[in-house]
Amino acid sequence: MSRRNLLTTLAAVPAVALLAACSDSGEDAKAADVKPANPSTPAKPATPAAVQVPEAQGTVDMAELLKPGALPDKQLGKDDAKVTIVEYASMTCPHCAHFNEATFPQLKSKYIDTGKARYILREFPFDPSAEAGFMLARCAKDNYFAMVDVLFKQQPSWVGVSNTKEALLQISKLAGFTQESFEACLTDQKLLDDVRAVQKRGADEFKVDSTPTFFINGKTYKGAMSIEEMSAIIDPLL
Repeated sequence: MSRRNLLTTLAAVPAVALLAACSDSGEDAKAADVKPANPSTPAKPATPAAVQVPEAQGTVDMAELLKPGALPDKQLGKDDAKVTIVEYASMTCPHCAHFNEATFPQLKSKYIDTGKARYILREFPFDPSAEAGFMLARCAKDNYFAMVDVLFKQQPSWVGVSNTKEALLQISKLAGFTQESFEACLTDQKLLDDVRAVQKRGADEFKVDSTPTFFINGKTYKGAMSIEEMSAIIDPLL
């Protein structure tokens, strides 16, 4: 699909095309019933004693996982942190948006900002809208994470609406894009190819098939976890 064609597609992305945004497997068809995360809805509090350590769903070779891919990794935290968290996410996934809103701020303040963990976000789009969202984040350069955060928080305003292109344009203008830079970004074929290459590598080499998927010091965890669940995984590694 060319970027010109994708721009046209974004102007009228049917909501049904986004129903499986959090998975490309049939087992997550229930995602169709999931509404985009409400930014004002906090994570449900959990009593530490009641939190069980989430069970890992596989392992990967961290050396292989951290090898450079088609796009340079976007990272927060120190290179020498004891814990490395790699998240594969899709911009149109409501579970990813919920994690970004309910868990990530606490993860950042408790572990990333304190030097205990580093966090890497990798693109795993399931649809043209998600591809566009990640492309805009990449075009935002040093504001990559800020753009990702805005797009997740504003997800209900641009995912599944009648004109995704216009909705994304309005959000992008608030982030400093012009009409020209917006269209230049979304017609960058190499950037599109690279975003797709990141996804393909995640699927082929690390068996990512749903979002969010986390790799924490080589162990695989699928689904949006609470800060209590992530702490139960991370603390023993420190």
